[in-house]
Amino acid sequence: MQHRLSRQHVVDMCRTMLARGYLKATEGNVSVRVPGHRLYAVTPSNYDYDRMRVEDICLVDFDGKHVPDGSGADLKPSIECGMHANIYRERPDVNAIVHTHQPYASALAFLRKPIPALTDEQVRFLGREVAIIDYAPSGTGFLARNVQKKVASGDNAFIIANHGVVAVGTDPDRAVFNMALLEKVSIAYLLALTSETGKVYTIPTAIREIAFGKLRADEKRIAAQITEAVEPLRVPADEDLPSADATAAAQAADAQTAADAEADAGTAADVEAGTVDAPAAAEVEVPGAESARLGYAISEYPDVDDVMHRLKALTAQPLRGLRHDAMLDVLNYFETKCRASREITDRAKQRIPGGVQHNLAFNYPFPLAIEKADGAYLVDRDGNTYIDFLQAGGPTILGSNYGPVNERVAEVVRASGPVTGLFHEYELKLAEIIHRYMPHVEMYRSLGSGTEAVMAAVRGARAFTGKKMVIKVGGAYHGWSDTMVYGLRVPGTYRMNAKGIPFGATSRTREAFPHDLGQLKRKLVENRLRGGTAAVVVEPVGPESGTRPAPRDFNAGVRELCDEFGALLVFDEVVTGFRLGLGGAAGYFGVTPDLTVLGKAVSGGYPMAGGVGGRSDVMAVFGSGLDGKSGAHIQVGGTLSANPLSCAAGYFAIEEMARTNAPVIAGRAGDRLTRGLQRLIDTYGLPYVAYNQGSIVHLECSGVMLLDMRNPVKLLRENKARKRLMEQMGAAYTAHGIVTLAGSRMYTSMADTDAVIDDALARFDRVFAQVEGV
Repeated sequence: MQHRLSRQHVVDMCRTMLARGYLKATEGNVSVRVPGHRLYAVTPSNYDYDRMRVEDICLVDFDGKHVPDGSGADLKPSIECGMHANIYRERPDVNAIVHTHQPYASALAFLRKPIPALTDEQVRFLGREVAIIDYAPSGTGFLARNVQKKVASGDNAFIIANHGVVAVGTDPDRAVFNMALLEKVSIAYLLALTSETGKVYTIPTAIREIAFGKLRADEKRIAAQITEAVEPLRVPADEDLPSADATAAAQAADAQTAADAEADAGTAADVEAGTVDAPAAAEVEVPGAESARLGYAISEYPDVDDVMHRLKALTAQPLRGLRHDAMLDVLNYFETKCRASREITDRAKQRIPGGVQHNLAFNYPFPLAIEKADGAYLVDRDGNTYIDFLQAGGPTILGSNYGPVNERVAEVVRASGPVTGLFHEYELKLAEIIHRYMPHVEMYRSLGSGTEAVMAAVRGARAFTGKKMVIKVGGAYHGWSDTMVYGLRVPGTYRMNAKGIPFGATSRTREAFPHDLGQLKRKLVENRLRGGTAAVVVEPVGPESGTRPAPRDFNAGVRELCDEFGALLVFDEVVTGFRLGLGGAAGYFGVTPDLTVLGKAVSGGYPMAGGVGGRSDVMAVFGSGLDGKSGAHIQVGGTLSANPLSCAAGYFAIEEMARTNAPVIAGRAGDRLTRGLQRLIDTYGLPYVAYNQGSIVHLECSGVMLLDMRNPVKLLRENKARKRLMEQMGAAYTAHGIVTLAGSRMYTSMADTDAVIDDALARFDRVFAQVEGV
């Protein structure tokens, strides 16, 4: 059945008004706007409200025409559907309408007496006065036009001469409330008229205008949700969602076929004995061939123009968060179900600044303390289980705490310990396997983190080119080093989000607005006068892991500009490396960077994960040796860099990702999650935006990450409120058993089966059903 929620609202309104005595038998009619469609759900004609079912509710378009949907009831809509259609067209803030014949308001309809401003409550919710709508026969176009003229005033309740009343509201509850308030003031006004005719006093004009101003402000806020909205993505209820299970099964079948073929070809001993032919040299795969064959996590690159259009529409609208009562339930969950987490993180504040060590752990209303991680799930200190879409910020593509890697890493640690300070074979093995899948990484230098790797890449680019300037894309995060904490999160903010950093540290850093190749070229021209640009550093899918998604051809455009101006192109693949596929973003986009920064996934979630790799001639500046005789031109390092634990973990994790094709399976899980979220957003008529780049899934509910200094007034006015909404929605998801990154980003893994994703979607469904105005 289509638009079941809107139909259910109509039935619920009828039940409420029947219980309160405002509806009798078949009189009156009730309707609710269908979010995101030019449709409304309305009661059928001449049908007993006490027996009404959801399937009995009719759908009508904004021209007043019945739209049968094959629900089986086949009832005719109310004869007043033209009146309802006119109101919805005239008033985008109206989402529900009640037309009744309750006795006291009907008495004023017979007297044709409008109700003046008797109380500030009346004005606040109903309008300056309850006006009389001129008489016209029921169900006629004349009456529909008369009503439309009056509702344009912005008032929310009207008396129809010799007929009944119309009350409208921003949601079903408000429409019923307004109707009940109208009956209340009708009783009071009639009693006052009969007591002393001509001596009914109204509230002062100033009070009336203040109260009416609040009403109009609310109406404009709600109307903006309709007028600024874009056509939602339509996802049919019966559409089959993408399947990670099917992809995993196909991968397993392919692997088995390959194993069978290898067995049929015989062993090396068979070849040596001459019983089978040796493989030809041409059959030995060149670096990069295997990653190309395995494919990439992104099945279809997002339509960036459409995504940005929707994101801009989201930021143009008022905030849509949880209802107050629902938010109280969320906070109560943390208070009652997460007491152990609160106790230990409160204790931690005495010894740890802020109570937690990692930025990802700063969650509203307080951090969770996790005791166990397993595949797609986390378990907190209180024993609550969550679906894990944080995945430690992205590195665990195989799923959390992946057993096969853990077992092999444990063998290495038992043999050599986690660190020796001297060379270990897995340093070489890790560099070799990275080159095998990312051929543009001809040489690789392991470091302790993505932040360190970016620092090294910038220093190496300056040493190799002899130039000093570096350009980054505004809003992108490249770690917390002095040089790169610039234009952080909010494009155009320069150093505003950076404290404790000398001005000289960022004097040679510049930012370009996201995806603006024209501005990037202007920055490169300007830098020519300052000695030239050493490097342009980008996140290939866009700042903050694609929160501002990069157009498909953006990286190729940057590559051309770097070549033109003699700058090195640095890809920050801390998140995208291996997550988009074993060839990384460079393989997916077909653009070769000069240097690639890796982190997080390069050790499969184990610590000390990071490094920089690229062209051999550029990487020569990282040569080792205290006196530089081994080719060292710059100084980078660290005792724990390239330790056996991290290097072995990285090698085994990449082997497992290749064996299972985990990036592609995780990508299909991301497709399933995104498509399901788009269906829910459509169902509830929300302005939220969901899109994905494979296993990187974005769910924007506030759009705070889309604010920038090109509109500083909006940034200053809305930044805190939109950030607070993002935090509150993140808390709501957590209270319903889903852990996300700041309530706006999710990383799927190979552990996210179709059943896990469907469970998550059911939880998101429950959250969205509690959003204000739904």
